[in-house]
Amino acid sequence: MRHLWSFLAGLVVAPVTWVLVTLGQDGSGRTVHRWVEIGTYSTPNLIEPAVYLGVAGLLLGLLGTLRFSPLGALFAGLLLITPYVGMFIAPFTVRGWIPDNWKVLGDPLPLRQPVENGTLFLIGVLLLMAAFSAQRWRPWPAATSPAEAELTSADKPAENVFPISDWPPAGARNDRDPAPLTLDYPDPTPTEPLPRRATGESPWSAPPRATTRPEGTTGTR
Repeated sequence: MRHLWSFLAGLVVAPVTWVLVTLGQDGSGRTVHRWVEIGTYSTPNLIEPAVYLGVAGLLLGLLGTLRFSPLGALFAGLLLITPYVGMFIAPFTVRGWIPDNWKVLGDPLPLRQPVENGTLFLIGVLLLMAAFSAQRWRPWPAATSPAEAELTSADKPAENVFPISDWPPAGARNDRDPAPLTLDYPDPTPTEPLPRRATGESPWSAPPRATTRPEGTTGTR
């Protein structure tokens, strides 16, 4: 179905482009020649022919660059180069077939002008080259599926994500951390009690000295 719509688009764009290019070229040429004759210029006079040429370029760009179907660009290119190719075979006959006395909005429409100066042939060749560019008509790459996304994400460095209930993670404790609370019985081995002070001593006095001395040492008084 897309090829049919592309064919219809080429069938419409080719003659419309011919008319727009004719209006733009004829308007621009007559405006510049008039400036030369009177020795002055007024640039707003070029707005109308510039609009014709701009719309023609927009139509040709859409037909020749969009990823739709090559059939439209191919058919439009063939239509546009046919009159100029016919000039090689029977130039006077082809020229007589092209009307030259039409008018659009009061402006003359010399349809022979873009054929004789080769503009239509140039545009037709450009469209044919766009149609034969196989790279442009390839389908767009499909969206990446979730499975492929997981495979591609495997190349990225892994991130350590720990749940809040398991913080700090296992293996992250060091020797300075306190021992975890357990329900086991305490160690039955008693610890050595601290020496008591004599009754009546001040709590701020020095602690009592040990009564036993290691062997081989002498005390000084």
